[in-house]
Amino acid sequence: MAFPPVSSAWARSVGEVHPAQKHRWHIVSGEFRLFDRHQGGERVILVSLDFGKPDFAEGVAELRLLASGAGLDIQGEVQGKRSRPDAALFVGSGKADEIAALVAATDADVVIFNHELSPAQERNLERRLHCRVVDRVSLILDIFARRARSAEGKLQVELAQLQHLSTRLVRGWTHLERQRGGVGMRGPGEKQLETDRRLLGVRVKALRERLAKLGRQRRTQRRSRSRQHVLSVALVGYTNAGKSTLFNALTRAGAYAADQLFATLDTTTRKIYLPRLAESAGGEPASGEVVLSDTVGFITNLPHDLVAAFRATLEATAEADLVLHVIDSASPGRERQIEAVDKVLQEIGADAAPQLRVYNKLDLTGVAPGVGRDEYGKLQSVYVSAQTGAGLELLRDALSEILLANRAQDEAGAPDESSPQPTAHST
Repeated sequence: MAFPPVSSAWARSVGEVHPAQKHRWHIVSGEFRLFDRHQGGERVILVSLDFGKPDFAEGVAELRLLASGAGLDIQGEVQGKRSRPDAALFVGSGKADEIAALVAATDADVVIFNHELSPAQERNLERRLHCRVVDRVSLILDIFARRARSAEGKLQVELAQLQHLSTRLVRGWTHLERQRGGVGMRGPGEKQLETDRRLLGVRVKALRERLAKLGRQRRTQRRSRSRQHVLSVALVGYTNAGKSTLFNALTRAGAYAADQLFATLDTTTRKIYLPRLAESAGGEPASGEVVLSDTVGFITNLPHDLVAAFRATLEATAEADLVLHVIDSASPGRERQIEAVDKVLQEIGADAAPQLRVYNKLDLTGVAPGVGRDEYGKLQSVYVSAQTGAGLELLRDALSEILLANRAQDEAGAPDESSPQPTAHST
């Protein structure tokens, strides 16, 4: 598992070692002994508990995809049922012993919980299981750290990781409670925990300032496009719904696309040409250009720190003239995935933007391409296969129809009844 990037000041303050790799004290038979925080590896055990939610099986399958997408070797799985989590171990003591036995039998390095653990639960489980324990949030952050390519993406992931780590400094590593000397590093009596929290705060502040500057640059670019009357369309959707494949099919951009969760993180923007838009403006070619953006995919229980860190990138979605919500029509959990995407859109303020639902992967369902309209004839959805190209012309026509209506609305300065509204739809 990857640890968050470490600044030089931070490294100097803890002796060139990341806090997650430091020793900590615990008491055995009345004596203080060093307890090693296990470093993690590639052999993992997956743990999922059923608390009575109907989407438990889908969540288990999604955890497998997350683990395999992170390049981990799944050695086994443990499942159980509980009415509520245990305060100390999240699982019961009997289930903890079962997990420990499987860890010993498979020589696993890491146990991954398909849930969010508190710092105390994480610490107690590691003592009980004698191996590294991470939760769903840490796994997603690790995947983001592996996949980020652009400078902005790396900054956003580092910010999210450090914010998550800050909650683990309180009780996660008791060595940090001891006082240590250091020339120029701390005041009289300042504890290691206080120093690390102060340095973490300095780094987080610096990252936020750099991301704010990049955000201002993005807004300047969007205002420039707005002055040139260039329409913008944003692709959003659940991870692995086929957004990047659809983006490539529409733009021939050659963006990376793979059958895995969070295959791409960095926003990619390209222009596409819609002849109907140009024709409506007297045939001027520039009037038919539309900016299409492929954004990061969403997932159920997406870590709040990630949403906050990627807010500058996702602002483009909120300001788009149209949001294309790409849906995996072949997924049995598509309704849950739609809810997860709508929740994030609401969180970033993009729920008010006009939205068109694009049901993708028809090649896996056998459904014919088509469009869906409500009882008033308003476009609500389009059914396509980005892999085979079926229905893409219908999608281009739908884009032209909606954007023409939006353009007419802007020119008239009055609400238009033909544009799709951000309301719930059904297949």
